[in-house]
Amino acid sequence: MKLDTSPIAAIATAPGRGGIGVVRASGKALVALIDALFPGVKLAPRHATYIPFKAANGDVIDQGLAMYFPGPHSYTGEDVLELHGHGGPVVLQMLLARVLEAGGPLGLRLAEPGEFTRRAFLNDKLDLAQAEAVADLIDASTEAAARSASQSLSGAFSQVVHHLVDQTINLRMLVEATLDFPEEEIDFLEKSNARGQLAGIIEALENVFRQAAQGALLREGLNVVLVGQPNVGKSSLLNALAGADVAIVTPIAGTTRDKVTETIQIEGIPLNIIDTAGIRTDEGIDVVERIGIERTWGEVGKADVILHLLDANLGPSAEDEKIVAAFPQGVPVVRIWNKIDLSGHKPSMDVSPDATHLYLSAHEKLGIDLLRAELLRIAGWQQTGESLYLARERHLIALRAAREHLELARQHAMQDDQSLDLFAEELRLAQDQLSSITGQFTPDDLLGVIFSRFCIGK
Repeated sequence: MKLDTSPIAAIATAPGRGGIGVVRASGKALVALIDALFPGVKLAPRHATYIPFKAANGDVIDQGLAMYFPGPHSYTGEDVLELHGHGGPVVLQMLLARVLEAGGPLGLRLAEPGEFTRRAFLNDKLDLAQAEAVADLIDASTEAAARSASQSLSGAFSQVVHHLVDQTINLRMLVEATLDFPEEEIDFLEKSNARGQLAGIIEALENVFRQAAQGALLREGLNVVLVGQPNVGKSSLLNALAGADVAIVTPIAGTTRDKVTETIQIEGIPLNIIDTAGIRTDEGIDVVERIGIERTWGEVGKADVILHLLDANLGPSAEDEKIVAAFPQGVPVVRIWNKIDLSGHKPSMDVSPDATHLYLSAHEKLGIDLLRAELLRIAGWQQTGESLYLARERHLIALRAAREHLELARQHAMQDDQSLDLFAEELRLAQDQLSSITGQFTPDDLLGVIFSRFCIGK
């Protein structure tokens, strides 16, 4: 990706009203912009200067702090100017307009989404994994996700990936040196303990993958959809999980007409619990309820986990079996037998290869802890003392691909020196996959997609 060095500017704080707001500019030779905005004033590098922000005609727009960070010692690696004023949206728009006006002769333009961080990446201030962690830290929905994003932003994830790359490169050097000097007749695999080195790389990669997969859960969470006939207690279960009355509960069939979504946390993992309209096929249902049922099936199609609620006091029905038959393949389903306070059952759970059956009472909040534990099990969450990296799906894909190439390399290594060329090639492919995580071999089009999803001003 080619670095555009033209100066850019944007509001760097979130939309809305706040105590302060920041307008940020970055680019080459911002000294001229500073001269245009503050004639006769010299801003000391990395010091805050309290100063009026004036329009072109001299009227005061606001008063605040101006800070100048000469490159390369700045966030982007370029000259950076930040104006910290009051956080009213109109004031910030006026201040941004003034900055763009003053910088017009310099080619100053409005920044694209994520362009400041993209420049930081292209100027080697951050690698790609760290740059993505910036957006993840901003978007973190739980404390655990924020801590893991901070870990990645500090470079912890990148360091372990770089270490894996270095180990793979060292092994490649040994293999390719042996290929270059076959006349030496050295038993390469035995003399250099190549198999042992490769086993160590694979084991280290497995550890990184486990931590990254756990971190991905913190970032992505799960979409959990509540499904069942009317009046089986879906809304009551949503309220029990949320710990608040977020859904209306009545004995009237078809109370829930549209989805109700509540995000909760279990062990720091965000779960989007989606209550849906009860499913029934009565001829007498009205148009609104029918639309609600159609939307229910739409949510089921996007679910990571389906909680199928049934009435433990009444037992299963033919309608329940029709609902089960329509569930998408491959999505975990927990059959929840609700209302055990009426049926006389005890809170319990039975996990089998076919289905998980869980007995609880949403009304009395009996067995809710069993459900929370089962959701964590389905998510693959394991409580560990290790630091987690807030990985993205592309990181997991790259780690899986690298693992596959290393496993193929291990197979070639078992054939002694007969497949050294294939051994070396699989190591190279594994190295490329690992390097793509930090951006060393990442295609420009992928970089464009990644940074376009950042907020403007970051």
